[in-house]
Amino acid sequence: MVRATWNGAVIAESDATVVVDGNHYFPPDSLNREHLRASTYTST
Repeated sequence: MVRATWNGAVIAESDATVVVDGNHYFPPDSLNREHLRASTYTST
């Protein structure tokens, strides 16, 4: 299981991440949205 944490809080946790160039990308349903907020920033 891959876990993403920030300041001791679990932000995401999943066995189904996708690895691209050494970075793990989490499925949307694995995010703990209590610790996240919407942003206008995007990436490609």
